Amino acid sequence: MFADVVVNVPRLTSSYSYSIPEPLSGRVTLGHLVTVPFGAQRTQGIVTGLTGTPPTLKQISPIEGLIDPEPVLTPAQIDLARWMAHTYLASLIECLVLMLPPGLSKRADALFSLNPGEPKILAPGQQALFDLLQTRGALRGRQIERALPRSRWRSAAEGLEKRGLLSRQSVLEPPTVHAKHVHTARLSASLSQVEAARPGLSRSPAKAARLSAVLDFLSDDFDPVDVSWVYAQTGSSLQDLKDLAEMGLLDLGEAEVWRDSLAGKEFVPFDPPQLTPDQQQAWDALADIIAQNQTLGVYETPGVSPSPITNYQLPITPVLLHGVTGSGKTEIYLRALAATLAQGRRALVLVPEIALTPQTVRRFAARFSGRVAVWHSELGDGERYDTWRRARLGLVDVVIGARSALFAPLPNIGLIVLDEEHDEAYKQDPITGSVAYHAREAAVEYARRLGAVCLLGSATPDMVSFHRARQGRYRLLELPQRIMGHARRLKEQAERFHVESHYHPLADAAPEAQMIDLPPVEVVDLRQELRAGNTSIFSRRLQTALAEVVGRGEQAILFLNRRGTATFVFCRDCGEALKCGNCDMPLTYHLGGDAERGSQPAAPQLVCHHCNFRRDQPQRCPNCGSKRIKYFGSGTERVEAAVLELLPGVRTLRWDRDVTRFRGAHELILQQFSSHQADVLVGTQMIAKGLDLPLVTLVGVVSADVGLALPDYRASERTFQVLTQVAGRAGRGLLGGRVVLQTYNPEHYAIKAASTHNYHEFFARELRYRKELGYPPFRRVLRMVYKHADSARAEAEAQAVLGQLQERIQAGHLAGTDLVGPAPSFFGKINGENRWQIIVRSPDPAALLRGLTFKGWQVDVDPVSTL
Repeated sequence: MFADVVVNVPRLTSSYSYSIPEPLSGRVTLGHLVTVPFGAQRTQGIVTGLTGTPPTLKQISPIEGLIDPEPVLTPAQIDLARWMAHTYLASLIECLVLMLPPGLSKRADALFSLNPGEPKILAPGQQALFDLLQTRGALRGRQIERALPRSRWRSAAEGLEKRGLLSRQSVLEPPTVHAKHVHTARLSASLSQVEAARPGLSRSPAKAARLSAVLDFLSDDFDPVDVSWVYAQTGSSLQDLKDLAEMGLLDLGEAEVWRDSLAGKEFVPFDPPQLTPDQQQAWDALADIIAQNQTLGVYETPGVSPSPITNYQLPITPVLLHGVTGSGKTEIYLRALAATLAQGRRALVLVPEIALTPQTVRRFAARFSGRVAVWHSELGDGERYDTWRRARLGLVDVVIGARSALFAPLPNIGLIVLDEEHDEAYKQDPITGSVAYHAREAAVEYARRLGAVCLLGSATPDMVSFHRARQGRYRLLELPQRIMGHARRLKEQAERFHVESHYHPLADAAPEAQMIDLPPVEVVDLRQELRAGNTSIFSRRLQTALAEVVGRGEQAILFLNRRGTATFVFCRDCGEALKCGNCDMPLTYHLGGDAERGSQPAAPQLVCHHCNFRRDQPQRCPNCGSKRIKYFGSGTERVEAAVLELLPGVRTLRWDRDVTRFRGAHELILQQFSSHQADVLVGTQMIAKGLDLPLVTLVGVVSADVGLALPDYRASERTFQVLTQVAGRAGRGLLGGRVVLQTYNPEHYAIKAASTHNYHEFFARELRYRKELGYPPFRRVLRMVYKHADSARAEAEAQAVLGQLQERIQAGHLAGTDLVGPAPSFFGKINGENRWQIIVRSPDPAALLRGLTFKGWQVDVDPVSTL
């Protein structure tokens, strides 16, 4: 037998043939992670095909060994990776490795070390590398990359190697994640034998007492117990356990344990509530789709190679659940899971932000106790590895997490749910990730390959998704009304918070069937506030509303999509704006509130939100020396300070990236606010998503205009979505709610539609705009970005590539395609590199670039922003 192996080497686009040696015969199958020789190095690879026909090559190297005895990828995942590589112009190995837990996949590297000898004259790059290795000793390539960023150190290494000053050696690290094992103790004697041995345990009374305590503790359970528990409960030591083992009273052993972030947590189960008429209608339609989809996925047979990506005609249509905020979409998700699990199949549930995971997990784990696992980047590598292994073994039925949870290797997946499907967090940032994939599009394709149902839910669906639903490519289900709340839930809220409901039951109507209006939105024109002499960041209406809400013992959310205290700092005398030297972007003034809660507050600093460059607060202008330095604009820190100034003694919390850098911060903040340990929550867009906080009766949008005027085709859509979502946090409980929306542009159609919660009005207006300009959903977009320290070099490269693309279009390779640019990016300089971009608009923009190589270019297919 022979195997096609995709080796884990950068920039390779094809697989290579290897023979399967006799010791591995019958053990190697699709998806196995193996070690193979590749040139002069050993590397990891993934088996993507098997054949009995010998390749035409003269010499075939054998696979050296298996890294994991079980396949690490399913055939369906391999095929999904092929689709992703084709769609997002990425290498296949990058897409395959994306599906593995951190620490399992390792790329071959080189160890660089200096040879004896002193160089006479070295080029600047060679001298920098030589000095680094002389100071720190032998280093691996990835270590040098971190130490000498944005340098051409590899060419310098080649020069030093030719001169005999440098040696390199290929190295391949083993996986850094492993199963966790603990030492255990188990009572091996009968209770009568234990009692007989007690008098002679030890001559020392203290030691005899410890040994007796150990025997008492282990007598309650004859199963192996983690020795750390024994130590904690009895005050004993390892030597004490060894002494008892020598007496034949207990056995010392070792056991594997699962690292599970949900272990030890209790989730109170609850019965499904009665559905409202709207929910029932949506659920009936969805239940029919799930019932029709009872056959196993098409990849359940091990060893079957996937078909070409163009041959799929599976009939499962994605479902778009469009429900206003508070309309009960989560209950539909839960019932869809229950129906899927009843078929013997499993499910993936994706949420856009880690901040949403704790609340989502509580709801799902309470309904499906012991069957849920969590997956997101805040978990440790060991926890993610064990969750991945449990999923692969089928020990869990539901995996919940952020974007990468899509790749959990559950067998026999029958349902994939994406909550808040419109959210741009589902798109991998091309700067931070190797493959700029979109989890929504990948989920739809994955479900088709699995024969599974893909359920997308949102109160503000993505324009492309809703357009597809209108065309019939997706099945559209709608929940147009907000649920008042089920009778039991309202009673629990009233008792928990010691408040009286402002609502009264409707006559002759069951509580489960009652609906409430979405919270009223009052739009405040900040231009009028200025004319009236109000220079505060809060309008008079918002000030009054805040005081009323806090006075009644209720809660408020203040939303501003900007961190820090001031957006930029400038000199009143010369007008100089203080900028980041790396990015040429204005620095943001922070009061020091980015320190972790409970620690000493940090000193005020100016921070770059792109590269995290920091400098102390200046006392004088660096340009003219003036002391007249002005801090302009508002951020979350300033809003929080203004609340405390307006309402002395009010309890505040802030929820933005600065205060959520440590593990568990999202869950801690949500727990504190939901348990009414704070009155006012100030935050950025993460507070706008899916949170159900029944005591929030006021949402204040401090500035609705942030991002509205950006030169991006999605600026209006993004503004409408975030305003509608944050407004939906109000009035979700028994006390009702309202929204105060402050803006300098009340006439804008996105502001108007958000103020009336009217998605259809916004969609119709925005669709006309998109059609006129040829943007999605009518054509797709591709963004190319080139970065270089030399601005002229960046511009010249952009012009040269533009010429190549124009020639390809004129040659007839792709109809309906046009180019925008080249032009400097909106963020024209980041980390010392100048950025130029080209935008491609086309029915299939990736087709324009397939087969071409543009070294140094960052390519993003279907970007969420063209900034």
